[in-house]
Amino acid sequence: MEASGENIPNDREENLERLLELGRALTSDVGLSGILDSILVAARGFTGAKHAGIRIPDDESHPSEFVTSGTPPGDHDPAAPDTGFVRAPIRIEDRPRGSIFIVGKEGGGMFDDDDVWILHLLAEWVAIAIHDDRLLQDVEGKRADLERAALGAEASSEIAFAVGSGTELGKILDLIAQRALELVSAAAVLILLREGSELRIAAHAGDADPEAGSSIPIDGSIPGLALMVRETQHIKDVPSALQTAASQLGIPHAQTALIVPMVFRGTSLGVLTAVDHTGADVDFYDADELALRTFAASAATAVYTARTVEKHRLRDSLSAAEDERKRWARDLHDGPLQGLGAIKLALSGIIWVDPQARRAAIDGARELLDLEIAGLREIIADLRPAALDELGLEPAVRTLAARVGRQGGLDVTLNFDLGDERLPAETENVAYRIMQEALTNVVRHSNAGAVLITADFDGNRLWLRVADDGEELDQDGDGGLGLKGMKERAALAGGEVTAEHTDEGFLVTLELPVAGQASWP
Repeated sequence: MEASGENIPNDREENLERLLELGRALTSDVGLSGILDSILVAARGFTGAKHAGIRIPDDESHPSEFVTSGTPPGDHDPAAPDTGFVRAPIRIEDRPRGSIFIVGKEGGGMFDDDDVWILHLLAEWVAIAIHDDRLLQDVEGKRADLERAALGAEASSEIAFAVGSGTELGKILDLIAQRALELVSAAAVLILLREGSELRIAAHAGDADPEAGSSIPIDGSIPGLALMVRETQHIKDVPSALQTAASQLGIPHAQTALIVPMVFRGTSLGVLTAVDHTGADVDFYDADELALRTFAASAATAVYTARTVEKHRLRDSLSAAEDERKRWARDLHDGPLQGLGAIKLALSGIIWVDPQARRAAIDGARELLDLEIAGLREIIADLRPAALDELGLEPAVRTLAARVGRQGGLDVTLNFDLGDERLPAETENVAYRIMQEALTNVVRHSNAGAVLITADFDGNRLWLRVADDGEELDQDGDGGLGLKGMKERAALAGGEVTAEHTDEGFLVTLELPVAGQASWP
């Protein structure tokens, strides 16, 4: 029997009141399945049906719904009219989208007009509930897309800031992996960068546990295919698709994966791989794939930029090292080498003089040797002062300042406040080298008469300052080369060197982060 809703009886006050109570109950936040269950229970209660059900076929954007309540129809086949069967159409947005039905009246018999009227009314309520739920799903989906887009933009901005701040490539890759993990709610993320004919794991986050330095060949692998054709590979069966590569990548239990190429200006740098969605479904959605592709483009730009910065750093470091070698060569040539040549000449003429003069010549040669030995010791101390290793930064700088002051005719004053703890060896080495270069620049370029060296340490950061009363350094000339080397050395350690002209002279300031300082031995 098909419920049309026509010829509705008049005497239904009791049922109407019960329906109104049901309507109020359905406004509570119980979800669509809870609402449909309540409607079916009500349908059976109002009509005395043994069985009730709701069937909604799927469409292009929504899955099907099929909910039942009560005793299974059994012999009460809806196709058999003598069992008692009523069905009312469910219309969503003025289109028929399924039905609600009741089967088998308690005590036998057929359903009456009141039953038809109630079922027709309940069908309208089902339509409203499903329509509202779909609207909510659409809103939730759009909100999720907006949140994902915002998260992707925030992650890209954070990575761009890290690149702009000079953060090293390894830390940038770790940041990319972690943000990708959060962006698509993956169980694990790996970044594989191209190295020759291989893809080598450069960073990972989440549950991935690859061996250090692990790599897979480009030829014959799906990640390699993604790299070469520059198209995302959506893998729904990782064990079959990746086989042994899954173990090499540290994801032996993975089920699904998105492998997205990282391309910058037509150059494939590597692939960004997300493994296993952590939601209700382990597979990734189309929205996840789109978000990861967009993020991979930003990540590729960051990787290319960071690599370029590292190349410049290496080139600058090599240039600074070469300048330093030239300086040591010049110091050795102008000092010990010429002195040793003079000693050789003095000794070569000894055999032609009388014994008394010979004795005086030997004594003079010995004095020259003592001077040259002292000079060599100073050069060795400049290369690696023993005080820095044995006593720490403050004693080493005091020794350095005393020697520079003596050689350059400078009045050097030190004001140190580093506390009773040794700093990490790397920090002390960087600080000493920068102080060494700063004092060398004062002697050679500023024509100063006095220098003040100050140091402060707050437990996290170290500040060292060299202030002189000389002329401003020409940062495009030799002094500039020294400043360039200091700035480069500080940047590699995460610090900063600034140089400025003051009313009193010239000031060089080093600010250096310090972590995990060691106690005095």
